[in-house]
Amino acid sequence: MVGVPAPLTAPDLPAGSAPKTARSRPWPAWTDWLLAPSVTALRRWALAGVITSVLIILTGAAVRLSESGLGCPDWPACTANSLGAADTTGDPLIHRWIEFGNRLVTVAIFVVAIGVLIAAWQYRGPDGRRRRDLLWLAAAQPGAIIAQAVIGGIVVLTKLNPALVSVHFLASVALVAATVGLYVRCQEGTEPAIPLAPRLVRTTALAVVGNVALMMAAGTVVTGTGPLAGSADVPRYHLPLEGVTQLHADIGWLLGGLLVALLLGMRLTSAPARAMRLGWLLLGLVGLQGVIGYAQYFSGLPAGLVWFHVAGSTAIWITALLIPYELRDRGRVPAPERPRIDERPSVSAAP
Repeated sequence: MVGVPAPLTAPDLPAGSAPKTARSRPWPAWTDWLLAPSVTALRRWALAGVITSVLIILTGAAVRLSESGLGCPDWPACTANSLGAADTTGDPLIHRWIEFGNRLVTVAIFVVAIGVLIAAWQYRGPDGRRRRDLLWLAAAQPGAIIAQAVIGGIVVLTKLNPALVSVHFLASVALVAATVGLYVRCQEGTEPAIPLAPRLVRTTALAVVGNVALMMAAGTVVTGTGPLAGSADVPRYHLPLEGVTQLHADIGWLLGGLLVALLLGMRLTSAPARAMRLGWLLLGLVGLQGVIGYAQYFSGLPAGLVWFHVAGSTAIWITALLIPYELRDRGRVPAPERPRIDERPSVSAAP
C-alpha cells in the first residue's frame, strides 16, 4: 500500500518560520539602482549629481563670504600638524571648522559622483548597449571634483590668489553644466535632434546661456575686488570696485534684454510650452537677482545677502541651461515598468 507523501517544506528552516517569498522584499535591492539601473534610477542618480554640484558652489561661497578661506592654511591636511580642524593656528576656530567642513562635503560629493559614473557605466539602452554620450557626462563629474580639489589646494597654498579663486568657482559652474546635461540626456533618445523653434530663437537661447556665464565670471571679479575676498589679509584684484560692479550690472541688463527677445521669439514661433515656462521663470529670477544685487551694494555688501546672490546666480545658470534642451527633440527613452513584486514568478518546490 502506497502512503500519502508528506507535504514539501523548505529545507533548513527553523521550526515556526515561514519560507521567504518574493513578497518579503517590497523594493528592489539597492544594488539594482547602481549595478543594473533602469532609466528612472539613472535619472535619479543624475539629479543627485545636480544637487551635489550646487552644494559645492553654496558651501564654497559660505567659506569665502565668512572669511574662512584660510581657516585651514595647509592642504590636503587642515594644518601642518593636523588633518582635521584642530586648534593649532591663530585663525579663529570657527573659520577652521567652516573650511574643513567644506572639504568633508567635497568628499561626500565625490562619493556621489562615483555612484553616478558607475550607474552610467552599468546602464544599458533599449538596444542593450552602453551610451557613450552619458558616460562622458558622468565621467566629467568625478574628474571635475578631483580638478576642483587640486585647484583648491593651490588656492590655499597661494593664500587665495584672486585669479585662482575665480578659476575655482568657474570650474564649479562648468561642473553644474555637465550634471544638468546628464540629467536631460539620460531621459532622451539617441536620434538626431529635431529643432522645435527657428534657428534665430535657438541661437538667442544659447546667447542667454553665454551671457549668464559671462555675468557669473564678472561676479567673481567683483567679489575678488571687494571686502569679501575670502579672508581679511589676502590679495585682491587691483580694480575699482565701483567700476567692476557697474560692469557686472550692465551684463545683467544685457541679459534682461536678451531674455525679453527670447520670450518674444518663442511666443511668435509657438515654441514648446515648457520652454516658455522656463523663459518666464528665468526672467523672474533675473529680476529678483537684480533687486538683491542693488540691495547688497547699497547696504555695504553684507555677507548673508551676498550668499543669497550666489544662490540666485546658480538657479539662473541651471534654468538658462535647460531652455536650449527644450527647443529640440531627440525622442524619449522608453521606460519599461518593473514588474510588481507580487507579479514576479516565484520558485516553488519541484513535485
